[in-house]
Amino acid sequence: MPSTCSTSSTTPPTTVPEPTGERLQKVLARVGLGSRRTCDELIEAGRITVNGEVAQLGRRVDIEVDLVEVDGVPVGVRPGLVHYLLNKPRGVVTTASDTHGRPIVVELVPAEPRVFPVGRLDTDTEGLLILTNDGDLAHRLTHPSFGVDKEYLASVDGQPSRGTLRRLREGIELDDGPAKVDDFAMVDSLPGRSLVRITLHEGRKRIVRRLLDAVGFPVEALVRTDIGEVALGEQRPGSLRALTRKEVGSLYKAVGL
Repeated sequence: MPSTCSTSSTTPPTTVPEPTGERLQKVLARVGLGSRRTCDELIEAGRITVNGEVAQLGRRVDIEVDLVEVDGVPVGVRPGLVHYLLNKPRGVVTTASDTHGRPIVVELVPAEPRVFPVGRLDTDTEGLLILTNDGDLAHRLTHPSFGVDKEYLASVDGQPSRGTLRRLREGIELDDGPAKVDDFAMVDSLPGRSLVRITLHEGRKRIVRRLLDAVGFPVEALVRTDIGEVALGEQRPGSLRALTRKEVGSLYKAVGL
């Protein structure tokens, strides 16, 4: 009986590509989380995730793509990004240039790296304005679909009633479509004027002033105090500070970055 010879093909082992990018602890140290040893300890403690997975020592990351989080808070790891909080003074224009020679917000921030205001505050409005070169974040903060809350304090002529509150919450028809507030509260009341707190996620031009005008309470003074979890606090008009890592992370989370 002839012998049979069987041949078997062997599947070559799958080659796993070597991870590319920078070592995670080096990236974390560069953005200010601490020394490399401290960053090693954060990784060992399981407090760092990359794209939702707990990172291990030696992990490499692509700073242009990977989402790095510390205790669930996103960390901006791309180089060169800056995020400023300016308390915009009254009379300053929220643009990068002005043909009428008026003071502009970019004159109140360092010249380099070049940054741009996120959204606008009209010339007569004071308060919290973010300036950044982080295009992804700026786009989402200004896009209405992401609905990040913005809080204002308004001094108005007169004393709004509960009926006024109801109208503002239900919606007012403006010349460019309906608009409404998410929250409205009386803060203080004096003869002939009131201080009210308004929260809304709209970003249309002069939206707060137009809403209050529509219900018969013209604004005398207006200050934006909060965007999401970022608060103006006691920062004086005209002053500038860098947003903290936690504040930037909260904005990233709010807009789904």
